[in-house]
Amino acid sequence: MTPQPTAGPDGAVETVFRMEFPRVVAAVARLVRDVGIAEELAQDALVAALEQWPRDGVPDNPGAWLTATARHRAVDLVRRRETYARKLAEIGRDADLVTAPPEPPADPDDIDDDLLRLVFTACHPALSAEARTALTLRLLGGLTTAEIARAFLVPEATVAQRIVRAKRTLARRNVAFEVPYGPDREARLGSVLDVIYLIFNEGYAATAGDDWLRPALCEDALRLARVLSGLMPKEPEVHGLTALLEFQASRTAARTGPDGEPVLLADQNRARWNRLLITRGATALARADAVASGPPGPYVLQAAIAACHARAYRYEETDWHRIAALYALLAARTPSPVIELNRAVAVSMAEGPEAALPLVDALSTEPALREYHLLPSVRGDLLARLGRREEAREEFLRAAELAGNAREREMLRRRAEGVGGEGARPGGG
Repeated sequence: MTPQPTAGPDGAVETVFRMEFPRVVAAVARLVRDVGIAEELAQDALVAALEQWPRDGVPDNPGAWLTATARHRAVDLVRRRETYARKLAEIGRDADLVTAPPEPPADPDDIDDDLLRLVFTACHPALSAEARTALTLRLLGGLTTAEIARAFLVPEATVAQRIVRAKRTLARRNVAFEVPYGPDREARLGSVLDVIYLIFNEGYAATAGDDWLRPALCEDALRLARVLSGLMPKEPEVHGLTALLEFQASRTAARTGPDGEPVLLADQNRARWNRLLITRGATALARADAVASGPPGPYVLQAAIAACHARAYRYEETDWHRIAALYALLAARTPSPVIELNRAVAVSMAEGPEAALPLVDALSTEPALREYHLLPSVRGDLLARLGRREEAREEFLRAAELAGNAREREMLRRRAEGVGGEGARPGGG
């Protein structure tokens, strides 16, 4: 069971748990070659921090302190294993039981990045797609099972079972802690991209907690996407994901107000958008188009949608007709109720709220959206624009009840209170 730290001195323990835990796990996993044991050792280090920091003070570099503590415990564990192995050998046991497997031959395409190794290990084909994503979000993103469950729109117990079974499977099969190459790398790529995208999204709009943004998660996801782009230059979807994250990250500074409150896309000061990241996104999208040999994949399509927003210097200049058309292609390629909801928003801006409301109402029976707060939020927008204020207010209040993030919940309540004023502003950020 992962310890749930309370705020330590100046909130440092909670901050380190959120931001440094994945790096600690990755560093230790390289030593012990077992992600389950690595997580346990990282948690032990976290418990040590909870015990020592209030007494001795917070170290100058708390992340390095955690990593060093976990690594020391890992080294002790490895030494105990080696001692046990030598004793077995001395009494004449089969050498196969005590001899470590030979290291695989070095590959010129391999990279020295523990976090990326952790992603590829957790995305091993021996695991189901759901288990791969849940495990990597847990290990790399440092998310709790509750947060992962909200991202997946499934019960928390389901996520917990997936993670436990995934770690057992990796240990039982003695899966190597490495970035594979050749066919193995290709086989795991889709899951790796999905994981990186979900990690970025958790940082971009946190599903729970008091903060709307968790920038460290966005930075890790974007860095991993860039590394993959250099590693796999002929894969259009890798460039597509990188472009998407560059475009999304470019808005970060404008997505929160002075007190950390969310600022919707329509209200953002676009002068605060990072033009360097937008340029990088456009370059990555061009690379995806250049190496593509067939129809665009889902990440390339999402990047093209993000590019439409990035090209609009004012909200009113957004090409909503093109965005709606791109969402239609995306929905055909990867059917999803969430994509349909996003398409409805684009249709509402391109053709008016009366054209989009039936699309949203048709999604009301989707089981996956039953507890999804953005469904009533979008419906509230449409109803407010149609002048149906009281109905809109009820939808915003319902969305607030479903929202897990405190900042988002406050924003939705304010929108419910103000829906009788000038009208709602389209959501998204």
